Amino acid sequence: MNHIKYILTTLALTFSSLSAQVVNVTDDRTGEDTEIELPVGMTIAEDSLLNEWHVKAYLYDDTQEAQSGENPVFEPEVYKERLRRLPCVMEMPYNNIVQKFIDQYTGRLRHNVSVMLAAGNFYMPIFEEALDLYGLPLELKYLPVIESGLDPNAVSKAGATGLWQFMLATGQRYGLKVNSLIDERRDPIKATQAAAKYLKDLYSIYNDWTLVIAAYNCGPAKVNQAIHRAEGSRDYWEIYPYLPKETRGYLPAFIAANYVMNYYCEHNIRPMKTRMPIGTDTIQVARDLHFRQIADLCQIDIEIVRALNPQYRTDVVPGYWQMSTLRLPNEKLNTLIDYKDSIYNYRADELFRRRSEVLVREIKEPARPKASSKRAKAHRSKASRKGKATKRKAKKTSSKRRKSRRR
Repeated sequence: MNHIKYILTTLALTFSSLSAQVVNVTDDRTGEDTEIELPVGMTIAEDSLLNEWHVKAYLYDDTQEAQSGENPVFEPEVYKERLRRLPCVMEMPYNNIVQKFIDQYTGRLRHNVSVMLAAGNFYMPIFEEALDLYGLPLELKYLPVIESGLDPNAVSKAGATGLWQFMLATGQRYGLKVNSLIDERRDPIKATQAAAKYLKDLYSIYNDWTLVIAAYNCGPAKVNQAIHRAEGSRDYWEIYPYLPKETRGYLPAFIAANYVMNYYCEHNIRPMKTRMPIGTDTIQVARDLHFRQIADLCQIDIEIVRALNPQYRTDVVPGYWQMSTLRLPNEKLNTLIDYKDSIYNYRADELFRRRSEVLVREIKEPARPKASSKRAKAHRSKASRKGKATKRKAKKTSSKRRKSRRR
C-alpha cells in the first residue's frame, strides 16, 4: 500500500477543457425533453490525453489484445441487475437518465475509460485509504472520475481545481493552502484527505448519500433551496427539477461511472497496460528551490519534477514561506541530498529575481537662489509698514468700541 501510495501519486491525465457539453434526456414522469450539462470529467479531449507525459511514460495499449470497437446493447433489466450487484451501500438506481450516461462512457468515452482504468492503479489506493479512514463508502472513490477525469491539474470553468475539483474557499476551509506559489488542491494526497472530511461533514447534514453527492457539486445552499422548492422533499429524484442544470446529471454520472468501472469487460473495454513507475520519496525543503536547479544538477527531466509536484504553480518550492514537500525519484533524491546547500546557489541570481532588500536613493531639493540685499531690505520694509498699519487700524477700532459702551 505504501509503495503504491508514494509512487507517481500525481499521475496526470490532462484532458483539455472543452466548452460545456450537454445530453438530451426525456423525463420519465412528464415526458418532456431537457438538456443536462456533462460534468467536467466527461468533457475531455482524447488527443490531448494521449500526449501527456505520464500517459506516454507509463501507459500503453496492448497490441496483442486489440480493443474491440463493438459496444453491445443490453436490455434495461440487465443494467438494473448489474447495478444491484455492485458491492456498495449507496443507492444505485436505474432510469433512462442513468442509461444516457452509461452510453456516454461505453460509447464516446470508451478509450478514455481505458486510460482511467489504468490510472486507477495509482489513484484508487489513495482514495480508498482516505475514505476508509473517515468511515465513508468506498464507492465514493469514483467521484474524481466524473469530477476531473483523474487529472490533478483540471480546472473547471467556475475555477474548481484538482482531482476533487475544490473551489478556492472550500479548499481553504478544509486546510488546503492556495497562494501565488502553491495550490494544494492539485496535491492528490492532501486534496483526497480534504475531500473525505468535506464528504463526512455533508453526510452529517443530510444523512443521505444522494443529497451529499448533489451538495458536493453545487453546494449545500442550492440543495437546500431545491428541497424548499420541492415542498420539503429530501428525495434526490423529487428535487431533481429544481437543481442547477449541471447538478442534475451529477448523480446519474456518478452511478454510470460506478457501473463502467466495474463492468467495462462486458462492453469490450480493455484497460491500457501499466508499466511499473519509478519509485519516489519525499524530502522537506526549508529554502526556496527552483525546479531548474533540480533538473540541471540531478540530471532529471524537468517535466518529471513538475508531474511529481503539481501543487507548485511557478516551478518553485517555496521553502522560505514554510517547510515544503518535494517529491523525486529515489535515486535523484539521493543526488539532491548529496549536493547539500550548493544546489540552492546554482543559478540563483538568474532564477530568483526577487530582491530581499533595496536601497532608496534620497532626492535632493535644488538650492533656491538668494534674493539681492536691496530687494530683501525693501521687502522687509514693506512688510513692516504693512504690519504697523494693521496694528493702528485695530487700535482705532478698539477705541471706538470703548467709547460706544460708555454712551
